[in-house]
This record gives sequence, C-alpha cells and structure tokens, in this order.
Amino acid sequence: MGESRTIRVAVLGYGAIGARVSKSLDSGEVAGAILAGIITSSPERAASRGYRVITVHEALTDCDLVVECATGARLRSLGPKLIQGGVDLLPASLGALAEPNLRKAIMEAGPGRCYLTAGAIGGLDILGAAAANHGLDSVSLTSTKLASTLVQPWMSHEQAERLRNTDKPFALFDGSVQEAIKLFPASLNVGVAIAAATGMWEEVRVQLVADPRAILTNHRIRASGSSGSTTSRLPTSRSPTPPLQAPWSLPHYFEASAALRGHLAHLYDAHLTQTVQPLSDYRNGLRAYYRVCGNRARNVSMPC
Repeated sequence: MGESRTIRVAVLGYGAIGARVSKSLDSGEVAGAILAGIITSSPERAASRGYRVITVHEALTDCDLVVECATGARLRSLGPKLIQGGVDLLPASLGALAEPNLRKAIMEAGPGRCYLTAGAIGGLDILGAAAANHGLDSVSLTSTKLASTLVQPWMSHEQAERLRNTDKPFALFDGSVQEAIKLFPASLNVGVAIAAATGMWEEVRVQLVADPRAILTNHRIRASGSSGSTTSRLPTSRSPTPPLQAPWSLPHYFEASAALRGHLAHLYDAHLTQTVQPLSDYRNGLRAYYRVCGNRARNVSMPC
C-alpha cells in the first residue's frame, strides 16, 4: 500500500442523489476524499448551499474522480470527455452502459478509469472472478418488483392496467440486458451491473416479475459453468422514487493504493449494507478475485 493522499471528487448532477453524495463528501463522511465541486445545470441550488459549482473543464484540471449522479444522457455527453482527459469516473446511470459504443468509450478507453458501484447488490466481484477465462456459461437475473411501479410510458392502456390491477405475480419481461434496459431504464440497472462485472453482455438473461404484493424488490442471480454453480437471492428496499432520484449516497471511504495511480476507491452504497451476504464472505471473495483477475476487475473497488 502506497502513501495515502486526499482524492478530489466532483459530483455530476445535483438532484436527490447528487445532493446526498455532495453532503457526504463535504461533511467528511468519506475518509480520504474531499468535495472539489459540483457540475450541474442548476447552479443556483448548489451554490445556495455553499458548494462550489464548477465546469467540466475545471473538473479536468482540479479533480481525480467524478461521481455521475445525473442521467444517462449526461453520462453519454460528458463521460468520454472525462475519461479522455485522465479523470476517473464512477457512474450511477449504469443503464447507459448497455450501449456498446458508450461502453467502449468509458470502460475500455483511458487514461482515466471507470469504476462501477454494485448498486442494489453485492458480490459482483465473485461473479467476475468466476467468469474469468470463460468460467461461466450462463448467468441470469430474475428481479421481482411491485407491479404498479413498473408501468412505462410506451405501454398500451391494457398493459398498464394489468400492472395496476393484477392480483397475482406474472413475468413481465424475459430477454437480454440491452432489451431490458431499453424497455425498463429505471428498473433493471442490476442486469447491466452483472453484465459489466462478468463481461457477458450478450449472454446475461434478465427476467422481470411483476408482483402486486411485493414489499421489497428481490433479485435472484443464477450462474453456472466450469467455475461451478451458484444461486443468490438478495432483497433490497423499495424506493418510492425511481433509482436516479432515490437518496442513496457514496459510502464511506476511499483508501489510498499505489497500485492504481495512488488510490483505490472502495465504495459500498446504501443497498450493499442490506444484502444477506456476510461482509467477511464478501471480503474473502474479493481477495480471491484479485488473485485471479488482478487489475482486470470490473467491480465496486477496481477499475473497469
């Protein structure tokens, strides 16, 4: 471990998520990191709370990491520029990464690095380790959510009414990650996170189940191959607002590491603390993942 240094972080977007992340950074909750500024199209609101509002150009010169808390559109327009300018990026709008061209520009380019948060689930590192060297043949995600929250603008009147009035669960969608995020952009970011962790963008299958009695959102992940087979069931809290507006935040620390240009970002979000997997198991799996994959990790704490 190299000498620790303070990481300068900018927040892109100042909605509910951006405000929470900014407050966490500004109040010192994230050890080893400081809030360098906020990039927002509504500067008055951030400035009224005493935060420094900066431009993308200033972020390129003043920041080590930008945390995107805006929209997929903002990630598409600014993400490649930040990566090309040598600034690291932590995107919240994971659904946008289902687009191959954007994924290439953000996850495979440089010199900046892309970091992925686990979002609503933990243990992505272990899936990534299992997928290394073609260790997985199939990966599937089944997400069960409250039916009435799944109504989409593109749906017919009959489809929307079925979701509002159904009295029993039913499979609403079954298909690829790309199809899932196109049809349900605010509901299936977990599928994108799994595809990014494993590199299996074409192979990961996603099923969305609408349940009129769901209290929690439940994710069931199945994976199998030469590395073995596993099934995980992970309940998470159901937010009353879509994920891009829900008040989750960056937790709680960044640790320095000479191995990754002086720093290694460890990011556990609010959902991660709610998973059923013991933290000791997660850390053991993480260590094994590093041994197998080294710096090729695509997860919460290693760059893409």
